[in-house]
Amino acid sequence: MDSNTAADAAAAPAATTAEPTAPLATATATATATETTTAPQPQEQQQPAQQQQQPAAAPVARPPAQTVQKPIAVPRRDKFYQQSLGGSLNANVKKARVLMVGAGGIGCELLKNLVLTGYGEIHVVDLDTIDLSNLNRQFLFRHEHIKKSKALVAKDAAQAFNPKVKIVAHHANIKDSQFNTRWFKDFNIVFNALDNLEARRHVNRMCLAADVPLIESGTTGFNGNVQVIKKGVTACYDCTPKETPKSFPVCTIRSTPSQPIHCIVWGKSYLLSEIFGASEDESAFDNSADADNAKEIEELKKEAAALRAIRDALGTEAFPQLLFDKVYNSDIVRLASMEDMWKSRRKPEPLDYKKLLEQSTEASGAKATILQEGQKVWSLEENFAVFVDSLDRLSKRMQELKKAHQNGGAEPLITFDKDDEDTLDFVTASANIRSSIFGIERKSRFDIKQMAGNIIPAIATTNAIVAGLCVLQSFKVLKGEYTNTKEVFISPHNPARLLNATKYRAPNPQCPVCSVYQTTVSVDMSRATLKDLVEDFVRLELGYGDKEFALNNDAGPLYDPDETENLSKKLSELGITEDTFLTVIDEDDDEPFVNVVISIQESKEPLEDKPVKGMTADQKPEIPRKPKKETPAPAAAESNGTSQQNGKHSLDVSDESPNLKRPRPDDGDEPIEAKKAKVATTSSSDDVVLVDDSTGGAIVIDD
Repeated sequence: MDSNTAADAAAAPAATTAEPTAPLATATATATATETTTAPQPQEQQQPAQQQQQPAAAPVARPPAQTVQKPIAVPRRDKFYQQSLGGSLNANVKKARVLMVGAGGIGCELLKNLVLTGYGEIHVVDLDTIDLSNLNRQFLFRHEHIKKSKALVAKDAAQAFNPKVKIVAHHANIKDSQFNTRWFKDFNIVFNALDNLEARRHVNRMCLAADVPLIESGTTGFNGNVQVIKKGVTACYDCTPKETPKSFPVCTIRSTPSQPIHCIVWGKSYLLSEIFGASEDESAFDNSADADNAKEIEELKKEAAALRAIRDALGTEAFPQLLFDKVYNSDIVRLASMEDMWKSRRKPEPLDYKKLLEQSTEASGAKATILQEGQKVWSLEENFAVFVDSLDRLSKRMQELKKAHQNGGAEPLITFDKDDEDTLDFVTASANIRSSIFGIERKSRFDIKQMAGNIIPAIATTNAIVAGLCVLQSFKVLKGEYTNTKEVFISPHNPARLLNATKYRAPNPQCPVCSVYQTTVSVDMSRATLKDLVEDFVRLELGYGDKEFALNNDAGPLYDPDETENLSKKLSELGITEDTFLTVIDEDDDEPFVNVVISIQESKEPLEDKPVKGMTADQKPEIPRKPKKETPAPAAAESNGTSQQNGKHSLDVSDESPNLKRPRPDDGDEPIEAKKAKVATTSSSDDVVLVDDSTGGAIVIDD
């Protein structure tokens, strides 16, 4: 056998041995072959000897041990959160169970933030459904979601951002009995993203009763605010009195309008309601009469009665002219005949239906084009054409509703909805025709939709900023640093800064909600009467004894020394249920107790002895007494303060004024109330448009 044959024979076993090895062994063999071909020529003579030794060196191929690869380290999802927040806070965020009330403008942004921050369990409560007007800023919703539950859709949309977070949606009213104090106690934080005053106050009270921190937020256009509320530490939502919406005298709306909004309110809250719904006069207007307007009020009532008679002709050919002649001719003629009313203002000019019908022939033929021009201010003829057309559409709708309710039930109604084209067209046209009569500027349908629909322009950016601030404040809450929280106001029109952060405010000693003594009572609802509550709990357990006191609920008084007829009634007969709050007011003039708020809790098991039993310690509670009223300081000189006059109400904001929510600083710094004024008290605006009138009133368009 020559040397080449021996080399081939020696190489064959080596190749066979290397065949089943892993790719790493193959790569090693390849590298060896490469070394062989690139070796210097003089070594070629020694190749046969080396190749003969290869079978003994076969284990160099390194069996399976070299095939094990080190696992690649996958970065944690919350790596950067942990670096930013710290391990302890990051862990608390993951374990936190939070409640978000409201899934609208702020709610969509806030839910996204909470999910991406990694909050472990998030409950969302919202009774509302998705509306077309929501889609431009509530980014979790799409066109196919219209009329669906905001809470349920928001949950599905946000879950995709972080599948590991548990989201529970409740399509319900936060005031429902299922959301009781026990339920609230299960949460670490409650976030308020609501848009109405009543619900905000309810959540504020529930959080105080459950001793759960609340993060309150609100926006109005470009303005916004965030506030942390903790029982006994910070001011609550009701510590700052909220301005009660003022109404404008009905005579101004119905007799002497001077602004477009007056005519819009007339069209929405009076004319539309009288013809197609229930009158809203009592809620939208101030019907109080005095010596100056009593006669006019009586005339207006006669007008309303005549208008209700005209609705009986609804659906007939004569109906449009009957209505038009009544509100735009005969009523105007009567007003114009009152010479004293028009000495200093333009006298209204009545309109003729037949004459206007002839003049609007061209406009009537182009109704479709007119209705497409929503941002254009229509002429009188165009408004007349839309008035007749919308009246016809609404009449047909009402007739169909009446047919559907022939078998009984409530009388069908058509109410105003900013996204209902029929009602919006009717209000737009009727308001503009009335404006023409009184020489008032007409408005486009777009503008009237904003004013009549209570739409304060909602800015998505403001919602996003507020939602971010809520999460930042929640970190301090989880760490228990309530004294480090800030009350933040967004005020873009403030040249100094966009965000104004102030130190938290202490509870207001005069607050009717948080500066009270709170207690809980267990009640056997099947047999407990008001007398049981008054005698066995208030007088005996709370220690009122022979004191005179009143007992009220949200609806009004239940008991006082002169009103005792309810004592024999069961609590259930008085509408008192689980989580009803009752207030005990001490009427003693000498060192009275502070108000006591009683939270009613239904006993899960029948009580053996008395049907009412306190849930606190056995010893008699120590109820604090109201501080003695200080003698008011002498009135300050007029130069030291400012007097603000608004109609019949005036407010003295001098340094010594007891009405100030917070003392005015001596060093000239801007007080917190000034900052609140700049942001238009966003937390209590509740999407209500207030328009100041030169006579000192305001019109409320309440939807």
